[in-house]
Amino acid sequence: MKKHALITLLVLLPVLASAQSSAQNGKVVGVVGKVVVISLDGFPANALDDPKLPIPTLRKLMAEGTGGPMLAINPTITWPNHTTIVTGVGADTHGLLLNGAIVRTGTWPPVKVDSTVDKVKLVKVPTVYDAAHQAGLTTAQVDWVAIKDAPTINWAFPEQATATGPLEKEMLAKGVVSAADMTDFSKANIIFRDQIWTKAAAYIIREHKPDLMLFHLLTLDSTQHKYGPGSLAAQDAIAFLDSCVAQIVAAVNDAGLSGDTTFLIVSDHGFKAFKKEIRANNALEAAGLDKKVYVLPEGGAGFVYIEDPSVTAKARDVLSAIEGVEHVYSPADYAALGLPRPDQDPQFGQLFITAKTDYSFAGTKGGPVTAEVTQTGGSHAYLASDPELHPIFIASGKGVRRGVSLGLVVNLNVAPTIANLLGISLPTAKGKPLPLQ
Repeated sequence: MKKHALITLLVLLPVLASAQSSAQNGKVVGVVGKVVVISLDGFPANALDDPKLPIPTLRKLMAEGTGGPMLAINPTITWPNHTTIVTGVGADTHGLLLNGAIVRTGTWPPVKVDSTVDKVKLVKVPTVYDAAHQAGLTTAQVDWVAIKDAPTINWAFPEQATATGPLEKEMLAKGVVSAADMTDFSKANIIFRDQIWTKAAAYIIREHKPDLMLFHLLTLDSTQHKYGPGSLAAQDAIAFLDSCVAQIVAAVNDAGLSGDTTFLIVSDHGFKAFKKEIRANNALEAAGLDKKVYVLPEGGAGFVYIEDPSVTAKARDVLSAIEGVEHVYSPADYAALGLPRPDQDPQFGQLFITAKTDYSFAGTKGGPVTAEVTQTGGSHAYLASDPELHPIFIASGKGVRRGVSLGLVVNLNVAPTIANLLGISLPTAKGKPLPLQ
């Protein structure tokens, strides 16, 4: 990027008035500061309304900066929203619709989700970490998503960590983790893995001091799926995550970077409790539409794949009549939801269905189409406009004015904000930098 283009950007978007940076020959000169992005998967913004919620670290960060609700994109699922957070575009543009690529099976069911696809094949637009790397900055990720083997990440501790990974080997050699920690790591309980991921993020910050750190924790999401949002188990998980954030803040302090670092604490989506599950494929089978129409269930939503176009009207009628189905959307409705039509992205289905409050789509075979569950659980993928699905946004540290009011933050604006904090440009983003000063 040429020098005059960056100067023009900063004049037009004076989000951080103190930012003094320029670019020359693709390198950043006078970086604004370092950015640590921490994603607490599934953290609902409405949880912050509880003054007794045990989150002293997050409360302190909010008091020193700002915090509140954020508007997710549809579908309110982990990988699509994490990808928006680093690209500044929606699912209709970046290509992530579920937690991986949706691929054809050549059999039944007709589609499956492949989470092993490399980032360069999975994400269709530039990310903020791509832009940072191109500008000569250093980047790191711990358990981020849609980022497998990304060539623009300098230090990576992946979700599927193994003892043979470069960073894992470095940490093993220094005694930060043990060989036992790395044995069958992907099968360990989620709390243990979050602990190890926290150690990894803290280690990278202390030892390598990346300009951009992307860090993702999963305990709360797993807990709320099983026990529901607002449960004692969910509150306990939130307290645990607060302690993990505290370790990252301590690592930044230990590295001597506290005056030069901005913390962005985000989540990908909120949660809704459900008491009944919808087995939509059972209804389709009963109507004689098995092997013709398939619903890929995703909690609050279902992706509908119609293999025989002649039965589309019948499929719509069957799905609309199911107890707990709120709405059946056609491709003509997708643009308003920020979703791609099948002719724009063949990953997406010919219909999109959403569940009512207290209901969640499931893949259970047999039995009644709609059934009570034995224990209240939690789901997401309901429409992003539902306040219960609003995730959190907290900003604190360098470049953030204490008490700045942002209202409902749109998550399309996070990636441009990260870019602005780093003094780089992300021209493909549709969002705008947040006014943090």
